[in-house]
Amino acid sequence: MNPTWNSIFFGVYPYLAGTVFLVGSILRYEFDQAGWTTYSTQLLASRRYMMWASNLWHIGILFVFAGHFIGMLTPIFEWLHVPDVTHQWIAFSAGTTFGVVAMIGGVMLLLRRYVDPSVRAAGRFSDMLILVWLLVTLGLGLGTQAITLPELLRGNVVNMHIFRMYLEGLVTFRPDPALLIHLPVLYKVHMLFGMTVFLLFPFTRLVHIWTVPLNYLVRRYEIVRARRTA
Repeated sequence: MNPTWNSIFFGVYPYLAGTVFLVGSILRYEFDQAGWTTYSTQLLASRRYMMWASNLWHIGILFVFAGHFIGMLTPIFEWLHVPDVTHQWIAFSAGTTFGVVAMIGGVMLLLRRYVDPSVRAAGRFSDMLILVWLLVTLGLGLGTQAITLPELLRGNVVNMHIFRMYLEGLVTFRPDPALLIHLPVLYKVHMLFGMTVFLLFPFTRLVHIWTVPLNYLVRRYEIVRARRTA
C-alpha cells in the first residue's frame, strides 16, 4: 500500500471513526433517546428460529469483541506468563470458534430479513446495512485465519506483535501506521471494516448497547413481598 494512504487509513481514519463514535453517541443520547431501541421484529418470526439466531449472533459477536479487546489491549497474558505462541493459539481457536458462531447467527438473521416480506417492511435500511457490514467484517476476520494458521504452525507470531504495538500506539495517541505497511492486505481490509463499524455505530440500532443495565450487576438485593388480600 502507498505510504501516504497507509498513513491516512491507519493514522488518521481511526481517530475520525472514534470521534464520530463518541460524539455521535452523545448526540443520540441528548436528542434521540426514543431511538435507542433494537426496533425488534421478533414477533414477526418463529420464536424458536429467533431464539437460535439471536443467541448465536449475540454470544458470538460479544466474545469476538471481548477477545480482540483482551488479547490486544490488555497485558493479561503477560501477567499470567503465557508464551506468545500459546497466546496466539488461544486467540486463533477462540476467534475462529466464536466467529463461526456469530456468522451462523448473523446469516440466520439476514435470511429472515431477506425472505420474510413483513420483517423486511418493518426494518430500516440502517438495520440491513450494519448487519451486512458486520457479517463482511466477520468474514474478513475469519479469512485472516487462513494466513495466521500456517504462521502459527511455524511458531511465527510477528504479526501479533505488530498489531499490539500499533494498537498500543493508537490508544496512547502515538500512532505508527508504518508498522502495518508490509502487513498482508486482508488484515488491513479487515481492520478498516472494523474501524468503520465504530463510524456507523451512532447512526444504527447498535446504540442500544448503551442501554444495557450494568447497574443490575452491582446493585443491592431487594426483597419483594406479595400484597396480602383480606
